[in-house]
Amino acid sequence: MDNADNILEKIQKLINQDSQYKFEAYSFILAGLHYTMSALPKPRHITGAEFCEGLKRYAIDQFGPLARTVLEYWGIHETLDFGKIVFALVEVGLMRKTEEDTLEDFTDVYDFKHAFDTKLIFDS
Repeated sequence: MDNADNILEKIQKLINQDSQYKFEAYSFILAGLHYTMSALPKPRHITGAEFCEGLKRYAIDQFGPLARTVLEYWGIHETLDFGKIVFALVEVGLMRKTEEDTLEDFTDVYDFKHAFDTKLIFDS
């Protein structure tokens, strides 16, 4: 298991290699995985599309109507960006994938404008 310093070093390494995404984008994906997995009745592997849906719920839960603005500030503009971050985290050993998982699993899962700019419905 990676300690906090090791995780930070690995994320910083990714940022040094490619500064397309801010540090917060990587930490959002890691926290979003926990959020998404916690909603499952029992732990199992999730698909890229399932993860994208979980990340959408997590972003709205955390940032409400500012979700898209926050994500875009971090460099995340589409669901493919989620996948690029996931695969970068896999590369440094902070996430895992199966042989069947591909970056294409994250392509066009939903449109950010439609997903985040529509009227939010709050549970009473």
